[in-house]
Amino acid sequence: MASFSPPKHCEIALFSMVLISMLVVDATSFQFKVGGKKGWTKPTGNESETYNEWAAMNRFHVRDSLYFKYKNDSVLVVNRTSYKNCSVSDPIFKFEDGDTVFQCDRYGFFYFISGEPGHCRAGQRLIVRVIVQSAISSPQPAPSPGEGGSDDGGDGWDDSFSRPPPPWNSSIKLTVASCFMTVLGGMVVIMYLLM
Repeated sequence: MASFSPPKHCEIALFSMVLISMLVVDATSFQFKVGGKKGWTKPTGNESETYNEWAAMNRFHVRDSLYFKYKNDSVLVVNRTSYKNCSVSDPIFKFEDGDTVFQCDRYGFFYFISGEPGHCRAGQRLIVRVIVQSAISSPQPAPSPGEGGSDDGGDGWDDSFSRPPPPWNSSIKLTVASCFMTVLGGMVVIMYLLM
């Protein structure tokens, strides 16, 4: 009885597709540039949005990173209390290189402030909420800016977090890449079985 063995090039193609799908799904993190073109600078009062308003319009996931570009300044990663009090005395991390990339290595909250005197109180501070990657779901519409009414403590960030974050971010790329690679993998398996 003859046994069926697929041609060698089919085995190589199948192995390559599986390897590529693992690499594509793993590499779908996103780098956010804090402050846009201006970078990490002390607010002048003429900005169209605060750092926290910018953060509220994005979704951050584990493995995403924040890029801070600055001159004559620093970036401090602090706890919630130090953030609220603009305390620079005991940071978790301190960066002074002017070109900092901070990777979000867990879900939860990250608090950033400037290490320069007066900058934090002027608004150069940021809260980033890293969310847990959930299963594929339809995105929720973003709330209008006037909704709510809870006390934000003057920092532009709602402490209740009763609203979901807006839908557009790196998770959309991850979902699309995962679906694409699943379909592609299924087609390769079907082709393999038909040969």
